[in-house]
Amino acid sequence: MLPSRRARTFAAALLAVLLGALLPAHAAHAADRPVQGGRLDWGIKSSFQSYVSGPIAHGSWTLTGGAATVGGSQFRFHSAKGSYDPGTGAFESGFSGGVHFVGHRKPDGSHELDLTISRPAVRISGGRGTLYADMVSRSRSTGRVTSSSRVPLAALDLSGIDMRGGSSPVALNDVPATLTSQGAGAFAGYYTAGTPLDPVSLSVDVAPAPARQKPSQQKPSPRPTAPGRPAAGGFSDAAVDWGVRRTFREYVTGSIAQGKWTLSGGALDGGALFRFPQGKGTYDAKRQTLDAAFAGTLRFTGTDLDLGLTKVTVRVTSGGGTLIADVAEAGRTTKAVPLITFPAEDFTPRNGLAALTEAPATLTAAGAKAFGGMYKAGTAMDPVSLAVAVDATAQLPALPDLGSDVAPSPSPSPKATSAATASAAASSSSRTATYIATGAGVLAAAALVLYVVRRRRTTPN
Repeated sequence: MLPSRRARTFAAALLAVLLGALLPAHAAHAADRPVQGGRLDWGIKSSFQSYVSGPIAHGSWTLTGGAATVGGSQFRFHSAKGSYDPGTGAFESGFSGGVHFVGHRKPDGSHELDLTISRPAVRISGGRGTLYADMVSRSRSTGRVTSSSRVPLAALDLSGIDMRGGSSPVALNDVPATLTSQGAGAFAGYYTAGTPLDPVSLSVDVAPAPARQKPSQQKPSPRPTAPGRPAAGGFSDAAVDWGVRRTFREYVTGSIAQGKWTLSGGALDGGALFRFPQGKGTYDAKRQTLDAAFAGTLRFTGTDLDLGLTKVTVRVTSGGGTLIADVAEAGRTTKAVPLITFPAEDFTPRNGLAALTEAPATLTAAGAKAFGGMYKAGTAMDPVSLAVAVDATAQLPALPDLGSDVAPSPSPSPKATSAATASAAASSSSRTATYIATGAGVLAAAALVLYVVRRRRTTPN
């Protein structure tokens, strides 16, 4: 006789609950956690860098959007934004900045080799990883320029990496990368699909999962306030960003100087630039003039090197600007040295903010002397960005966010590792033992349920 409907329902429900206990705890999806801040270090392909700047292509590369360099041949992309699910290991994050390569200059001033790679993003799901990027390239065969967004540029080898269970910061070091077929096309045909690229490293900060608020707990939106106005001739806030010179930074941290830089007094490190904040002074919107002093000290030290810049001021007048600083060298301080000049043809405020973005900078004669003759007067230095908030509600541009771990990536290791999964890997054996023990108990309980059901088949209702 068939078991009663009540018995069958009870057995099915109990089996579902017991079998559900066999699933690992992390199989249930945890809430995605926001990725906010961090960097990606990638050389793209070091041999391509050498080719571009070598005796054949006679080219060069430039950084855009706040990208920086780190180590011997890596580019650093900044300001990670995305999400991470520690339960499944799913990860997605985009980064800011780009690199523009040019080479094989033609008589008309254009370049046969013209390639820009920017805004890289990494997506990891189901144990597979892909690096995407926006790309602009000139075809080697036709000369046609194409622009593509979010190109799947490289496949990432995640062998031996478990992305589940990580905590902040999530880090991946020296992950092998291979050029995809789509990437080969966007790379203007310089390499074929399957070509090994430089390994990829990243470190990002992960915020706790946002707590869900009940409707009664949600805070009301603040009422808009009328725009504040600073005193006439003044301004609310200001900052100047300057990286000094990329090759100088590389010299400082390289094998010759073996040095470093330190920031104090409020100065901030943005990777490819240094920010001197808390500007105070006067600004005339009609005349587009500025006379402002900024906080912060920047000091470079190394073998036969001790150079400090402090009391930075900026003056803008007649469509041009000058960055001035006290220069400390070998125990002596020279005050108010005009280091660089830059164009400032349009310095009118828009939406409460007067700004110059990456204005080209030129070393002055006094600046050349301050750098010990390392560079001649007229040398192109890193560009200058300047922002002045003439309205109290205006916000200054965000500084590139490198995350909480801003140390350079370690040297390549034979096998990629994930700092994010150290705790998960350490406890994998105990988890397995737990699953086996739980499974044995569940099977025993399931056998008991089947026994009860079979007994009901032979027992009259």
